[in-house]
Amino acid sequence: MYCATMARTKDPKVRSLLIEKAAQMLRARQPVTLRTLVAGTGVSTMAVYTYFGGMDGLWRAVRQEGFTRLAARLDAVPTSEDPVRDLAALGAAYLSNAMAHPDLYRVMFDAGFDLEDPSAADETLHCLVHTIDRAKTAGRFHGEVDPPELATQSWAIGHGLASLAVTGPLTHQALVHGVPMLTALFISAGDDPAQCRRSVELGWQPPSPS
Repeated sequence: MYCATMARTKDPKVRSLLIEKAAQMLRARQPVTLRTLVAGTGVSTMAVYTYFGGMDGLWRAVRQEGFTRLAARLDAVPTSEDPVRDLAALGAAYLSNAMAHPDLYRVMFDAGFDLEDPSAADETLHCLVHTIDRAKTAGRFHGEVDPPELATQSWAIGHGLASLAVTGPLTHQALVHGVPMLTALFISAGDDPAQCRRSVELGWQPPSPS
C-alpha cells in the first residue's frame, strides 16, 4: 500500500496509479470523485492535490499521459533506409500503443479535457511528416505530395483500426487490413506498387493477441 508519506515525496508509481485508475473508471463510466478515485489504492485524497493540484489537473494529466506514452512508442521505432517501411512501422507502433494502454487511448482524443502540453498531439504527427519528407527525398513519393496531409491520412487509417480493435468490434486477425490500406495510400502518393507492398509488409507488424 502507498502511504501518505510516499505521496508527499512524489513517488512516480503513485502518480501513474492514479492516472491509470482514472482512465479505467472513465472507460467503465463510473463516477470519478476524490474518494472513488483513491478507494482501494492505499493513498489519501490529498495525493490528488500533491500530484495534480486537484481534479482538473488530474484530467489534464490523464490525457497527456496517453500522448506521452505514444510519443515514447513512436520514438522507439528504428529508422531504416526504407522510409515507406518506416511509415508502416510507425502505424504499427501506434496500434501497439493503443492496445497496450486501451483506457488511456480512449481519453487521448476526448477534447473535453485540456492537455498539459497542447503541442503533444502535433509532435506525434510530426514523426509521420518527417518520414514522409524522407520518402519524397528518396523519390518514393511525388514531389507535390503534401507531407502534413499524407501524414493525417496515414494517422486516420491507424486511428480507425486502433479504435475498432480497442473497443472490440474488430478482431485481431482483421488488423492485417492495414497492409492493403496503407499500400493503396502510399501508391497514390507515387510509390511503385510492388516495392510499396513489400515495404509496408515489412513495417506493418501489429501486436500479437494477448
